[in-house]
Amino acid sequence: MGKRIGILMGGMSSEKEISLKTGDAVFEALKSRGHDVVKVFVDRDIDQVLRQTPIDVAFLALHGTYGEDGCIQGLLEIMGIPYTGAGVLASALAMDKLKSKEMFRLHNVPTPPYYCVDGSDIDKLEAIHGSFGFPAFVKPRRDGSSVGAGRANNLAELVERVEDAAQFDSSVLVERFVAGREIAVAVLDGRALGAIEIVPRGSFYDYKSKYQKGQSDYFFPARLSPTRYKGVLNIAERASRCLGADVYSRVDVLVTEGENEYVLEVNTLPGMTATSLTPKIAAGAGYSFADLCEVILNRATTHSGRKASTQRSASVNPPAGDSVPDESEPALSKSAS
Repeated sequence: MGKRIGILMGGMSSEKEISLKTGDAVFEALKSRGHDVVKVFVDRDIDQVLRQTPIDVAFLALHGTYGEDGCIQGLLEIMGIPYTGAGVLASALAMDKLKSKEMFRLHNVPTPPYYCVDGSDIDKLEAIHGSFGFPAFVKPRRDGSSVGAGRANNLAELVERVEDAAQFDSSVLVERFVAGREIAVAVLDGRALGAIEIVPRGSFYDYKSKYQKGQSDYFFPARLSPTRYKGVLNIAERASRCLGADVYSRVDVLVTEGENEYVLEVNTLPGMTATSLTPKIAAGAGYSFADLCEVILNRATTHSGRKASTQRSASVNPPAGDSVPDESEPALSKSAS
């Protein structure tokens, strides 16, 4: 009898809507391959749901807080349910932009200069910012999909941006704005599959640009010289490896005209929707969407170091009382659309 796969989706973050789309896409892909799959909607009662819904493997289609930050991973470790993606520590490090940047610096992975400010210290912001300079880019320390993020060109705008970001996280990251091309690299089993260039039609690659069709143009492979392209792949592999997030991930990189590359962040559970970057890159590397889901599923494990024989399957009775993208998108191109 085959294993029953639970697609964990939804969750409690600002990215719930995207998670539902990812979950639906993965569900259909694995179902088309003949897998026994069930959707598992994540909320605060997820521990009870998992005890009442027998599954053997969890495919994590979650994004953001409680799904991508090590929380659900820790629960699954305790319950002995193998799951897709990075483990507890790697997930927590990658989700926390301050800690991931500290790891980047420790491992000589270039990243833009930064500092963190507490949302309650807005009245001290001028002194804290000091000579850091403008423009700056502001984002919640522990959120994704560019929610609450924005550019500040002066002190007044900085105050506004910090106030906006503080609605999503009490701690806010202020980063030196770097003008450059936005590149995303998909990493699978520690190896970069390729790099795609994103050209948003808005001011930057925000939530609308990421998830509304037609709001960005994509170029695969990224329009870089062969030497520089190889360098971007290498820096992405290093970034994912230093966080321990090389099971599979998407690494966001800025490439400047001055021949510099900067890693912005590593996404341990990248989107898997029709407009998502990881499936686009994987398609360029020869993986169909179903192929990609299958490969990710096959890497599902727990990360505690315990032997598989000591794991308790979720199917045990619970205790009593308990190379082109999706056809809907423009074809990937090597020249401007």
